[in-house]
Amino acid sequence: MATRGSRSEKVKRIFEQFDVNRDGGLSREEIAALVVAVNPRVKFSDEQINAILDEVFRTYGEFVDGEKGLTFDGLLRTYDDGAGDVDRDFDALGLEFKAEASSGVVEEAASSSSIVDERMMEPHKKQRTAAWAASPNHGIVFDDTWKLVDDLEILIKRLKTKQAKDGKVKNDNSDLFSDPGWSRELGPSTELSEKRVFWQESGHDFAAFVKDLGVLRTRADRAPSRLEAFDGHMAIGRVLYEHHLFKEALVSFERACELQPSDVRAHFRAGNCYYVIGKNNEGKEKFLQALAEAEVGGNQWAYLLPQIHVNLGIALEAEGMLLSACEHYREAAILCPTHFRALKLLGSALFGVGEYQAAVKALEEAIYLKNDYADAHCDLASALHAMGDDDNAVKEFQKAIDLKPGHVDALYNLGLLYMDMGRYQRASEMYTRVLGVWPNHWRAQLNKAVSLLGAGENDEAKKALKEALKMTNRIELHDAMSHLKQLQKKRLKGNGGTNGDEPFITIEPSKFKTVGEKTTSRPELATALDIRTFQRMTRVNRVDVDLIKKELNENEVPVTYSTSGTPEKSIRKASLEVILRKLLSFLKPETFIGAAKAVNQKILSALDDHGSGRVDLGMFFAILVPMCGGSVDRRKRVAYDALLWRPGNEGATQIKKRDAQRYIKLMRVIYIPSHGMSEMLEIHGETDFSTISLQEFLVMFDDPEWGFGVMSTLLKLESGDRNRHGSHICATCRYPIIGSRFKEMKSRLSLCSQCYSEGKVPPSCKQEEYGFKEYASESEAVKDRCTWFGLHSKNSTTKDD
Repeated sequence: MATRGSRSEKVKRIFEQFDVNRDGGLSREEIAALVVAVNPRVKFSDEQINAILDEVFRTYGEFVDGEKGLTFDGLLRTYDDGAGDVDRDFDALGLEFKAEASSGVVEEAASSSSIVDERMMEPHKKQRTAAWAASPNHGIVFDDTWKLVDDLEILIKRLKTKQAKDGKVKNDNSDLFSDPGWSRELGPSTELSEKRVFWQESGHDFAAFVKDLGVLRTRADRAPSRLEAFDGHMAIGRVLYEHHLFKEALVSFERACELQPSDVRAHFRAGNCYYVIGKNNEGKEKFLQALAEAEVGGNQWAYLLPQIHVNLGIALEAEGMLLSACEHYREAAILCPTHFRALKLLGSALFGVGEYQAAVKALEEAIYLKNDYADAHCDLASALHAMGDDDNAVKEFQKAIDLKPGHVDALYNLGLLYMDMGRYQRASEMYTRVLGVWPNHWRAQLNKAVSLLGAGENDEAKKALKEALKMTNRIELHDAMSHLKQLQKKRLKGNGGTNGDEPFITIEPSKFKTVGEKTTSRPELATALDIRTFQRMTRVNRVDVDLIKKELNENEVPVTYSTSGTPEKSIRKASLEVILRKLLSFLKPETFIGAAKAVNQKILSALDDHGSGRVDLGMFFAILVPMCGGSVDRRKRVAYDALLWRPGNEGATQIKKRDAQRYIKLMRVIYIPSHGMSEMLEIHGETDFSTISLQEFLVMFDDPEWGFGVMSTLLKLESGDRNRHGSHICATCRYPIIGSRFKEMKSRLSLCSQCYSEGKVPPSCKQEEYGFKEYASESEAVKDRCTWFGLHSKNSTTKDD
């Protein structure tokens, strides 16, 4: 940990180097030279430099000495506030630090039993404490607080020595994985992405430490004034936090909150502690409180606002609220344009909600400010891959790995990318490297097996699958094992997919004929499967429509006006995300992220076609309701009620026909891929103000040609897409058939729903025309077979007669 003296001396050396005219201040030109010099790999534009200078002189105006510019105290303050890294800048400038004799640090005698005796050995105690203590914003104000800090440092060192001797202190190196998003300011001089200390909190040693810590807290409480007591508890909390004693630090910060409820720093620090110990909701509430106090307190907290927004965004991310997090990361980046972590977090969150183009822009900006940011390169690569730019994605993943060779996320995602590109051997190499870092990564083990299978190394693939089964017993692994066995059987028979043959051929839709009235047509099934995939990703089919009805009754949304002047009850995407989180409260945060992404990409992008960030809430509910749980009649009724809830229809019993038309058009555009936004142009500018009843709306909805006629097929999938058909496997993909089985009546081959919808058949079964019959369950197939045998037997008897 950098000492107080060495930090100040380094800043002084930096200041002197750029104070060219020796007037005791850094002018705009001199600060610009400093910014450029400490970022040698970054090419700043004039606009960016001016933005940085404006921010510095506005935020630290109290430290600007007229025409001279920013004083030494001002530059020191910028570093104390986290605007720069002193050690990094000092090294980048090639400066050498020669410690003064007076700034030496005398090692404490850990074996001493008396804190006072140990303190007497340190005549320069103030120079031993953390750099934050010297800051006018974060640091120590009263002399008696220094004594508390000094005594606490001795207590911690004594505890560390005892636990290290017993082998109880553990370090966890989490530097191998992507930065989970926590802002740099979480730890003032130590980032949690570095080695974290895990203390053994049970046992006599720790109990004795807590008891002695209680004595220090009592001393702080007995200070002559509340302000001095606050100073003591904040300092105790900061020292404990520095040493990763987060639970004890939280006690001190909470006490500081009680003493000075309007001080933003106490709430902010308490929020950090709550987050680190896993109490995310409490942390979020503390950050919100800090934000509220900062907005009331005026400019005195301006330096801390970007940090509050970033950490609040991360707390929201932990709940799966990426859209809400984006707003806070964006605000932090606006307040501090050089905050590369805020930009990285913004880009990562935008990627998480499926807004890839915006994500690329933010991540490129973060890398522009910090070129060696491995996590930003990794996420940029993922965003580029999502946009189809695989060549540049590979380069960015490789940059992340070059910067951090054991970067698990970069290695794993590069493996996925190689698999998508058909480079299976390279993919298996990436997964092998992942397993070298994280031996129990079962998904990497499974993907390694799949990539080896793609490379034609079936024996190695089988071994890899067995290893994956040792790690977890998930059903997809059993399906993969079954799939591998089927492929091996097929290879032994020499039936397609080997010797350079294609594993399947795709038949044009016109050649697929249906047998029987219950058999779903290929195009309709493809559409229904796509919608069913959306339901699985979002889990909205587990949300009863009555909950949507309740939201309609309880939500008070003011009327706003769209860009075309149409009145609507619109809300921001982030606010809509809160409602969606409430409806999907049964989902874990990481699962909710995927659900919100699917909703954003499929529904919100269509509703927010102008990019305003706002959506019509009534129309959103109406579009979501058919995907929810409940009877089909109830779903349609609540969709009608949602349209009634919109402005202009309240209190009425019928909805405007043009609203119903726009709704049906949106349903088709959103859920039926074959229809584009061009279909929406047909109703723009219509002036039909007539109304329609519920029955007329239902007729429009169910129209097979112009309505949402795919609903009946969707209901069939909802009720039966988990059915298994015994030992039947798909003739094309060789996986066990789940859902409906489509049997070709001439060749007797069976296809799964997916292969049937895509028109895939084995090369050996090429025909001029195909006739398929659908079986929802194996019992239907048995019944049909018995009927067929009965008819055949009857016909045979008739011939004999």
